[in-house]
Amino acid sequence: MATFSELLQPSLVEGLAKQNIEQPTDIQAAAIPLLFDGRDIIAQAHTGSGKTLAYLCPLFQKLDPESKSVQALILAPTHELVMQIYRQAQLLAKNSELPIRCQSIIGDANINNQITKLKEKPHLLVGSPGRILDLIKKKKINCQTIKTIVVDEVDNLLDNTNEATVLEIIRSTQRDRQLAAFSATASEHTLEILQQQMKNPELINIKGLAKINPAIEHFYLIGEQRDKFVLLRKLLHAIDGQQILVFMNDGPKIDFLVDKLNYHKIKTYSLHGIVDKEERQKALNEFRTGKIRVLVSSDLAARGLDIPEVSHVINLDFPLEPNEYIHRAGRTARGTNSGQCYSIVNPKELAALRIYQRDFQITVHPVHLVKGMILSGATKQFYKDPERKNKNNKTAKKKTETENKNKTKTSNKKAQKSKPKQP
Repeated sequence: MATFSELLQPSLVEGLAKQNIEQPTDIQAAAIPLLFDGRDIIAQAHTGSGKTLAYLCPLFQKLDPESKSVQALILAPTHELVMQIYRQAQLLAKNSELPIRCQSIIGDANINNQITKLKEKPHLLVGSPGRILDLIKKKKINCQTIKTIVVDEVDNLLDNTNEATVLEIIRSTQRDRQLAAFSATASEHTLEILQQQMKNPELINIKGLAKINPAIEHFYLIGEQRDKFVLLRKLLHAIDGQQILVFMNDGPKIDFLVDKLNYHKIKTYSLHGIVDKEERQKALNEFRTGKIRVLVSSDLAARGLDIPEVSHVINLDFPLEPNEYIHRAGRTARGTNSGQCYSIVNPKELAALRIYQRDFQITVHPVHLVKGMILSGATKQFYKDPERKNKNNKTAKKKTETENKNKTKTSNKKAQKSKPKQP
């Protein structure tokens, strides 16, 4: 595999070394030379594999510090991911001692302040599609100078909600601009749209199966839907880990769960679309710094989150889509770390769990909880428990006998009433 010294200019190599990054990952080794050469690419790699630096490094190498125009644009689906990419870009510029000016553009921020900062002539913009398009329409961003567009978490950005906005941004730029798309997964619909917008794109790792970071261990606990909260509470007490990220499918129910956990003295914050910017930032900061150990999140809010201290992911609600399982599990085992992913499932969700196991070529180990300890084996699989089965059979038999007796009594009464009176 190529080294950073073979791929990048010395200042960038030195800048990465200050972050203790000395060897390129597979996706970085494959993407950096292609992007530097101006090729359009569709890159797929598991979360935590270094995708952000895979596009930031060649961008920095291509940007002209002497220019006073926006030369590159990075689109991301959530405010958290935008800010994460922006912080990484700022750090890379600082450590590499390159005079690259970056600016973040997100929807919740004051638009007038953003317009003022655009007058400082940033070379690189990192933003969410809605606000970026708004500023383009207001003619505050000149798309004619943009030479490269990177779409991060492309499978999410080209869904039904964001597709039109993203495409309008892309079409507002010059035809000879470079377009790069990154994600852990990509649907056929996403690939079709991208290929319509690209010039002979290079596909990186896209033909293979979606991969999950092999440094993640997978487990599941089984119980009735009504018992999931109790299982979660016991699991949180049993886990000996640093930071724990809990996922739910329904955003509005997250706050209710957080209230219940806090009531049980498990300090927790929520992270979902309805939470305002200040509260979201507070939740993330306290989670990153270890002031709280548990964060409950929706799928969209956690897109692209890179918090190296996350040691465990828990699916309280089982993910409805295979891609979401990949993205959730990928919040742990960042970089060279290892991690664990637990799913709390009811019997109806086991079929989907087995499908994910097959498609992602992973093993999901059954576990159960006893006196605050996590033990191997799914002894709580009540639907396979012979004692429960016998108990259910006895209950059903007793119920049938009772029903038969009642029917007999009813029939006898009717028979008595139907008998003619003796003269």
